[in-house]
Amino acid sequence: MQTLTDAAAPVVVVGAGLAGLTVALHLAAQGQDVVVLAKRNLHEGATAWAQGGIVGVLGSDDSVESHVRDTQDAGAGLVDEQTARFIAEHSPEAIEWLVEQGVPFSPDPSGPLGLHLTREGGHAVRRIAHAADATGRAIHEALLARARAHPKVTLRERWMAVDLITERHLKREGVPPRCHGVYALDIDRQRVETLPARAVVLATGGVGKTYRYTTNPDTATGDGIAMAWRAGCRVANMEFIQFHPTCLYHPQERSFLITEALRGEGAVLRLPANGHATPEEPWGPRFMPAHDERAELAPRDIVARAIDFEMKKHGVDHVWLDATHLGEAFLKEHFPTIHARCMSLGIDIARQPIPVVPAAHYTCGGVVTDLEGRSDLPGLYAVGEATYTGLHGANRLASNSLLECVVIGRTCATSILKSAQAAVPPVPAWDESLVESADEQVVISHNWDELRLLMWNYVGIVRTTKRLERALHRIELLRSEIDDYYANFRVTRDLLELRNLVECAELIVRSALVRHESRGLHYSRDFPQTLPVSFPTVLTRPARSSAA
Repeated sequence: MQTLTDAAAPVVVVGAGLAGLTVALHLAAQGQDVVVLAKRNLHEGATAWAQGGIVGVLGSDDSVESHVRDTQDAGAGLVDEQTARFIAEHSPEAIEWLVEQGVPFSPDPSGPLGLHLTREGGHAVRRIAHAADATGRAIHEALLARARAHPKVTLRERWMAVDLITERHLKREGVPPRCHGVYALDIDRQRVETLPARAVVLATGGVGKTYRYTTNPDTATGDGIAMAWRAGCRVANMEFIQFHPTCLYHPQERSFLITEALRGEGAVLRLPANGHATPEEPWGPRFMPAHDERAELAPRDIVARAIDFEMKKHGVDHVWLDATHLGEAFLKEHFPTIHARCMSLGIDIARQPIPVVPAAHYTCGGVVTDLEGRSDLPGLYAVGEATYTGLHGANRLASNSLLECVVIGRTCATSILKSAQAAVPPVPAWDESLVESADEQVVISHNWDELRLLMWNYVGIVRTTKRLERALHRIELLRSEIDDYYANFRVTRDLLELRNLVECAELIVRSALVRHESRGLHYSRDFPQTLPVSFPTVLTRPARSSAA
């Protein structure tokens, strides 16, 4: 066992994306030691995959009120207005901080702060600061370079959090619960280490890998949400999984996102012609105006459902996103990443439309936190996609997610620094004395595939109560199998991710069963109406035993 004072103990940040690095850099700037854990390569998180941009209420034609209104409209009545206003008000300083960190946003000498602003679905005006069509990568590389250079930040690649250390592990009774650190698997050494901490920050992203088709990287396995739930924290709005309308449909590329900004610049959705091409519509008829007056610029839930409806109605595997009329020069300048990736697959987007399908994209719910990232468990914070702050409601407005990471990342760091300091109690080492190495990994891969296919077929864009109940029954059986496997064999990254995925899948299904209406990203054939008054779905973990 090891005892550290809070002055000596570091803050452990689980996740090395925008949310985690923002917290780490703000803490380090004030002299706090920080350890950042990345369960894969430091470049493999969701931040680097973000194409569109980050909201900044900067233009003379924009206002906080307008941004709040757009956020509320997209969120379908479940957005917390105080949260939306707080984050909108702090958007200019968030953009300025990123510029100070060296983020190379696309310039426009005549634009606010000298930046080019674009527009995405659900936004009334152009307010999206971006770095061409690879904003996330530009932001991540800039912050990662800062973190690597800072003496107070320790970056650990291929380290995966196993579980949070709480009173349950310390075997202390009658003591107020608190997070004292984290058990983490050093993947290369295949050893679980004990990391005492002044505070733990979960910045682990969403649960996209719960589904068979997703725009998310392999890291999106809901680790933070699952760990916080096991530690007794509430989670909220897990039924609201945003399906991005336009994921590239190609056998060699199943997770490549076609940014919404392309539709913001004028690209339109069309059905495959199926022998009905005309000179005016050589790629097939446009269909979004029949679903919503905002057409391709409607919020993502509406566009995704419209595509799903048209695909099923016409029996097609994909629809077309037509940007050919924008011209080759424009597409190469503003969407170089998409142009190059599609060209490498034989798709010239300046001369032919892009085949697209909806795919699981963003988790609008998560660990319940306040505007300082504080969870229900003292000493435990969470930031970014792993959280529920009330900003996204029943559907996330495009490009609000990166903004939330920066704004709440800063307030989280401030909250940790001003928190009372106390000694970290003796923390026991991880005990593997009663387990053995697994002899067959096929059990893990089989359960993983079954879970993701189950979620795709039964808990997708359109849901029914019967499908959800069937999904829950099978998930409970899978959980039993996985818990038994976890209790008897040494942990591996694949096993830990599967354990967290099945936890999150159950949270999604249970939340969906509670909501007896259709709202935002949750659409039920059994409850197609939208209730006049609705509230967030907040789940509280029942008292039950759990493996360490």
